[in-house]
Amino acid sequence: MMPDLSEYKWIVPDFIWELDEYIDFDKLSKALPESEDLMKLLPDFDKIGESLGSLKEFFKPGYNLVSEVIGASDLPLLLDSSGETAFRATDQGSENEKQNKKGLLGELVFLQQQLQQHEEEVRSATPGPGSSQQKRKVSDKEKVDQLQEELLRTQLKYQRMLERLEKENKELRKIVLQKDDKGIHQRKLKKSLIDMYSEVLDILSDYDASYNTQDHLPRVVVVGDQSAGKTSVLEMIAQARIFPRGSGEMMTRSPVMVTLSEGPHHVAIFKDSSREFDLTKEEDLAALRNEIEVRMRKSVKEGYTVSAQTISLNVKGPGLQRMVLVDLPGVISTVTSGMAPDTKETIFSISKAYMQNPNAIILCIQDGSVDAERSIVTDLVSQMDPQGKRTIFVLTKVDLAEKNVASPNRIQQIIEGKLFPMKALGYFAVVTGKGNSSESIESIREYEEEFFQNSKLLKKCMLKAHQVTTRNLSLAVSDCFWKMVRESVEQQADAFKATRFNLETEWKNNYPRLRELDRNELFEKAKNEILDEVISLSQVTPKHWEEMLQKTLWERVSTHVIENIYLPAAQTTNSGTFNTTVDIKLKQWTDKQLPNKAVEVAWETLQEEFSRFMTEQKGKEHDDIFDKLKQAVKEESIKRHKWNERAEDSLRVIQHNALEDRSISDKQQWDAAIQFMEETLQSRLKDTESVIEDMVGPDWKKRWLYWISRSKEQGIRNETKNELEKMIRCNEEHPAYLANDEVTTVRKNLEARGVAVDPCLIKDTWHQVYRRHFLRGALGHCNLCRRGFYYYQRHFVDSELECNDVVLFWRIQRMLAITSNTLRQQLANTEVRRLEKNVKEVLEDFADDYEKKMKLITGKRVQLAEDLKKVREIQEKLEAFIEALHQEEK
Repeated sequence: MMPDLSEYKWIVPDFIWELDEYIDFDKLSKALPESEDLMKLLPDFDKIGESLGSLKEFFKPGYNLVSEVIGASDLPLLLDSSGETAFRATDQGSENEKQNKKGLLGELVFLQQQLQQHEEEVRSATPGPGSSQQKRKVSDKEKVDQLQEELLRTQLKYQRMLERLEKENKELRKIVLQKDDKGIHQRKLKKSLIDMYSEVLDILSDYDASYNTQDHLPRVVVVGDQSAGKTSVLEMIAQARIFPRGSGEMMTRSPVMVTLSEGPHHVAIFKDSSREFDLTKEEDLAALRNEIEVRMRKSVKEGYTVSAQTISLNVKGPGLQRMVLVDLPGVISTVTSGMAPDTKETIFSISKAYMQNPNAIILCIQDGSVDAERSIVTDLVSQMDPQGKRTIFVLTKVDLAEKNVASPNRIQQIIEGKLFPMKALGYFAVVTGKGNSSESIESIREYEEEFFQNSKLLKKCMLKAHQVTTRNLSLAVSDCFWKMVRESVEQQADAFKATRFNLETEWKNNYPRLRELDRNELFEKAKNEILDEVISLSQVTPKHWEEMLQKTLWERVSTHVIENIYLPAAQTTNSGTFNTTVDIKLKQWTDKQLPNKAVEVAWETLQEEFSRFMTEQKGKEHDDIFDKLKQAVKEESIKRHKWNERAEDSLRVIQHNALEDRSISDKQQWDAAIQFMEETLQSRLKDTESVIEDMVGPDWKKRWLYWISRSKEQGIRNETKNELEKMIRCNEEHPAYLANDEVTTVRKNLEARGVAVDPCLIKDTWHQVYRRHFLRGALGHCNLCRRGFYYYQRHFVDSELECNDVVLFWRIQRMLAITSNTLRQQLANTEVRRLEKNVKEVLEDFADDYEKKMKLITGKRVQLAEDLKKVREIQEKLEAFIEALHQEEK
């Protein structure tokens, strides 16, 4: 089942097969004393014990020289109970490679076993008297010292060789990743575990604002006193100087979550941004540091010094250990000037909030160059993790500590966990540079390695090789991180499985016949319904459009036609003057008002039909959950829609030509014009009588039947109306306006009857009385003109009957019909399509605006479906992550 990996054999350097040449095992074997000589020795057990005290650390249970030497390498080694070594097979390995490695490491194991045997023989030997015993003890001590020095040199030599191999392997690995990234092998790269884990954290954060993921899933929390070197340690782990730095001032003002993962290129990217920062370029590093500093300052509210808002950053690069770290503001003991008074308490609360997570790994940073008694963070960490089951202690600036500390044993006590009142999983000593902010990561790493190779702390075995360098620290933290991830992620998966079951049960009980559609799916369903309704506009019949347009347009312009055109023209004395007045007023109306009014009517008609389709309920299929969305789409689409600006110009010409035509071709059109005129006049007469009734109050029938009476003002108006009606009965051809002397006569007549009246009231009443008189006369004339089509064809020659008003109403009716037809064509050919386009644009905008969808699509049903979708997604992500973990373990 394994693939053929022979083509990748070139990845492993050639000299890795020749490791035996780099170590002189013959010299090592000659340095060991013969077993027969050791049996004859009669040593002083106390002195021998002191001489071998330093070697005992190498042979503690669970620890051996091989693990010490190669513990920091990437070559995974297993040592079984019998002391034999076995390597785990790698994709690039081969059988020959295993045999070569096994031979080299077997020699080291053999050397270790000889040393153990030597110690046992010395301890089991019986002491005897004599000076030869003292000589043998001195000789034995010299051999032990010589052996110890040889082992240390061998260890350092092997460590340097492995580091060189590791560096070359890193470069080769980078090349392979880049080739895979470019698609040379034509295979799809699987998503890394850390990326999958980061996605799980992001989904959990989006699931519920109150769901604090840091209280549930592991992450590495970096805490320490201010200027203790927290950020520098994190930069060494990330292999880039990515954080702002200052001289003694507080730089970390908010938590920074850094997700480390392996990739072909060393880049950084913020979670909420698409820009990639190339960490191999100094200008990008400066821009990244500046962006982090800007984001920190923005997150701090006015009047505060630090913020609890987290800045998320992803860092990828070759050879990076996969983990999630959080850099917290440094713990302070005193609030200085310029800080908010509660800064100290705020930093403590932020630190505790992250450390109280039972699955958080606490990376406790202690400055080795200052007195241990000045430490604040150790007490805080010991409170949050008294047993030290998830704490890793890191002593920084060990180079300064070695120079300044009078007693090196104090550093050993710190690393052994005997000085501080706190417990930890492991203790590490690191060097993060010489204090120069412009140092590169590579120079810092070289300085760190050089320091520990020459350090008395390591030579005198006060520190163990696996406890030094940030690289070993990174490996240990990564192992601890993934161990906790494996332990906690399955618990979270079980919890979300139970949550999913509860939500599904609730849905089945409340909405048994409905599908579980979340907000986005409901929006898509509503979108299809809205588009179907918009398409329905194009299916409206031309007849329906024209009837609606003609009716609405006449309602808008009828008042102007009657009051401003027909009534003034009707006051003329002959037909010539009547036609002239009508032509002038129609021309003015067409040039200034009519086209604009017609477009307004068409637009309102389109809105009315669009609203009718959008709000019309579809019986049982209607879902009121879409009502708010449809209303918002309708309003926004109408707001965006604008009628074609050139429509008025073309419409003006058409209307002008229609109104100029006076040729009624047949009797049917004549009768239609008379009917139109009669309906219009009757409607106006009815309105006028209603106004007069309101002015004068109820007549005698209503007063008797409904037992109501007139007000004082209504009584005065009624007397005025009666007096004006007498004047009209005396002169049926009275003009439309009342002369001043006539007003005076009416007022005096009323005063003679004891009714005091104002001249303005008389004129106001006269307007309605005369209007009713005129409309009644016009209706009578309309009946006479029913038989006037014959005289019209003869241009009313030799006839006392003149029906010019019928011709006027025919012209208006024809103009309405032509205008309605023109507007209908514009609607069908242009405006409906433009409205449909606007609706689609609005829906696309709403689809991209999740907050808008949250406002418009609401309800318990929606929220329940949303929760179900998110819980299922989280469960699927967790299960996929667990499966990937199991596959990696296999």
